[in-house]
Amino acid sequence: MTLDATDRRILKATASGLPLTPHPFEEVARWLFLPEGEVIARMQAMQDDGIIRRVAVAPNHYALGLATNGMSVWDVADVQAEALGAQVGALPFVSHCYLRPRALPDWPYNLFAMLHGRSRGEVEAKRAEVAALLGAACRSNEILYSTRILKKTGMRLAGEG
Repeated sequence: MTLDATDRRILKATASGLPLTPHPFEEVARWLFLPEGEVIARMQAMQDDGIIRRVAVAPNHYALGLATNGMSVWDVADVQAEALGAQVGALPFVSHCYLRPRALPDWPYNLFAMLHGRSRGEVEAKRAEVAALLGAACRSNEILYSTRILKKTGMRLAGEG
């Protein structure tokens, strides 16, 4: 798919995220003097063509009072990793969860899940919940705590800030 001027306007208008309103696509359409249905259809076409990978919420956990964030890493039996990862990812306190190849012998972990809480104690309690869910399929785990937000930006078009 080739981007036309209207597609570029939509991408530029949404690069920092959708507006936090009850009808965000309607708002974007108003900004661009387009019908809401056209904005939705064009964004769907761009997503279908791989230009937009996904439309998702990227909350600022610090602003929500969840100042303690830890990437938990788990050494889970490979045959169970996908099914267990789906269960971990469905937990309400996990913002993202994914599988990665191990980097043996130094890094045995293949399941990653970002945990959020108001304190280390709260995050550690959530880590214990994940450990209980994984049970005997998990051989070991660690948690790496965030010290700052590194990225909270959307898509950028080549040659544009």
